[in-house]
Amino acid sequence: MPKFVLDFEKPTVELEKRIQDMKEFGASSNIELSSEIESLEKKLGKLQKEIYSHLTRWQRVQLARHPDRPYSMDYIKMMSEDFVELHGDRLFRDDKAIIGGLASFGGRPCMFIGHQKGRGTKENLYRNFGMPHPEGYRKALRLMGTAVKFKRPVIILVDTPGAYPGIGAEERGQAEAIARNLKEMSRLPVPIIISIVGEGASGGALGIGVGDVVLMLENSWYSVISPEGCAAILWRDRAQAPQAAEALKVASGDLMSLRVIDKIVPEPLGGAHRDPTQAAKILKAEISRELSRLMRLSPEVLIKRRLEKFRSMGVFSE
Repeated sequence: MPKFVLDFEKPTVELEKRIQDMKEFGASSNIELSSEIESLEKKLGKLQKEIYSHLTRWQRVQLARHPDRPYSMDYIKMMSEDFVELHGDRLFRDDKAIIGGLASFGGRPCMFIGHQKGRGTKENLYRNFGMPHPEGYRKALRLMGTAVKFKRPVIILVDTPGAYPGIGAEERGQAEAIARNLKEMSRLPVPIIISIVGEGASGGALGIGVGDVVLMLENSWYSVISPEGCAAILWRDRAQAPQAAEALKVASGDLMSLRVIDKIVPEPLGGAHRDPTQAAKILKAEISRELSRLMRLSPEVLIKRRLEKFRSMGVFSE
């Protein structure tokens, strides 16, 4: 049973508990309850499909933030072999909110980079809640340079509530670090695959979010600002976050229709936190498919298509 339950998950979790209790009672009392259990399992499946096929945008934001949801390091360990983490930006320090390193992905050497949150108060403080400082983006850019040197494709996992907005981060050039990454990533001569696996907030996400293909997990979100931040600005009330999420169109389906992302990656029923192994398996298959296609393209074609992709976003008139 999940440790943390969202409000809209409660009906399914309660039914799962009833099924588990019946199984345990039948086993301990040697009573045949298979028909009753089967009936409840069918009811559970129907209820799950009904709930998770009609989620609001705010409910998807809540799923993206679920404390049991897999984080970047979890995906890297489940999708790759021989991961060797690399540290530091060679200028200031090692930012623990961004991780990266070399690994074998499906037999192919790759460079992995991603935001990393923590579980529990102590680890969240260590990871700064997944909010990078400038040195985190500079570390990511250094690792991308290493990937170019050895002609390795770059796989990036996005999951951040935003870049850290503290005074120290601003003093060390937060905006410049993000802007430089946008510029350099746009012309990196190796394949770049972006996967939004949780939260994708503002420049904090975009700072490592420029690539040839942008994938987005079904229950992740991606926006110029968080729903709470938007609500605080427009209504001066963070409690209006659900309304803001609807207005911002933060869900994967919205981003797909706006052509900001290229593909929605389905999650196990109930969200990635219900079956992290299966979620990683699905994501790995999608990344492998895109990587095989991109590896056949020359650096010149990659850069040209990447620039065209981002220049074509949005609607404007002259």
